[in-house]
Amino acid sequence: MLTRQEATDFLLNNPKKYAKMLGFDKLVDINEQWIIDMVRGKEDKSLMAHRNSYKTTCVSIALAEIIILLPRLRTMFMRKTDTDVKEVVKQAQKILDDPHTVYLVQCIYGINLNQTTKTATEISTNLSADIKGTSQLVGIGSGGSLTGKHFDRIFTDDIINVQDRISKAERDRTKLVYQELQNIKNRGGRIYNTLTPWHRDDASTLMPAPEKYTCYDTGIMTAEDIAEKKESMSPALFCANYELRHIASEDVLFDDRPTGAEVRLVYNGLCHVDSAFYGADYTAFTIMNYVDGKLYVYGRMWRKHVEDCYDDIIGLWKAHLCGKLYMETNADKGMVARDLKNRGVRTVTYAEDMNKHIKIATYLKAVWKYVYFVEGTDAEYIEQICDYTEDAEHDDAPDSCACLARLLWRKVLRDDPYSALKGGNYADLSRFTNSNF
Repeated sequence: MLTRQEATDFLLNNPKKYAKMLGFDKLVDINEQWIIDMVRGKEDKSLMAHRNSYKTTCVSIALAEIIILLPRLRTMFMRKTDTDVKEVVKQAQKILDDPHTVYLVQCIYGINLNQTTKTATEISTNLSADIKGTSQLVGIGSGGSLTGKHFDRIFTDDIINVQDRISKAERDRTKLVYQELQNIKNRGGRIYNTLTPWHRDDASTLMPAPEKYTCYDTGIMTAEDIAEKKESMSPALFCANYELRHIASEDVLFDDRPTGAEVRLVYNGLCHVDSAFYGADYTAFTIMNYVDGKLYVYGRMWRKHVEDCYDDIIGLWKAHLCGKLYMETNADKGMVARDLKNRGVRTVTYAEDMNKHIKIATYLKAVWKYVYFVEGTDAEYIEQICDYTEDAEHDDAPDSCACLARLLWRKVLRDDPYSALKGGNYADLSRFTNSNF
């Protein structure tokens, strides 16, 4: 029989071997590190790992180990629905019932492990003697009541899901739930989150910045596995679940484009500003330059009123030796353009008479394969374009970029030997020509 110290060290330091004894024989070294951190870590933590990386299995093993090694702690486990919670609680119960676990507990405590509470959502054992009667592990769906509850350890597992992607109301509800978790966490306690990226403004914005492990990082999935998953689902789902990137939906128009081109390639280019005034919109600034058959783009965004961005806009316009700066006059009757012109910027105004989605879906889509983003472009600017759909909450970056694409599309496509515009045939885009631009 192992000594108490040997059995304790085995659970603490060799969870992969322990998992294999339990029948979880596919875990790899990174999974072992996750379990160790789940059991022994002290600070709030977020883990973002691809689907089929066994992170929920790791959580169930960690929950069982905490019940054994830290029996005085009260732990809560939360998933999106009660049904999801029950699956993991049941798995933790099976781990505690396993003969290998019973043997290790006998080595550590000299008693036979017995689950004194064993329901669909709760576990307690004879290792605990809580006079308050609180179970060692309590599972709660994200819609369950948290009033009056307090826990030392809180695990959330995918409390953000596809519903948060498509519903602002659901995102706001999940945020409130997560904020309440902070209130019920005991002093010195810890929240450990495992999650998937569904929306830039979901509850993950309230969590610690996550450690990320894509399908290319863990070594769990082969190239064939990845190709099969990519083939079997939409780009939106694959990017969110396996590459841990935001992508709007099946209706997305724009795929990824190369980034990191030399910034000098946008020098002397055309500029555009899409102004934000009040609300949650962004002020978007774009430079676009056509060089040797490619469109080089520099983009920045600020989530504030355009007047608060004047210094940034003027500084970037000067630093990149830009030409004309285009702005529409619909919203402000040309006030911002006049302000910038009075400060030395070469502004050109126009009255926009085209539907925004049509403009983005025609002009920007038509030239997208020629686009290369230069160094210094905001990642959020690129993501907003790649996430764009007709129903997107924010479209400031794609709108600004599309306005410059509209100015250059004829030139770009006419130089393409395979373009329908070759020889003066303007194809379908001709009917969208804006006489005011």
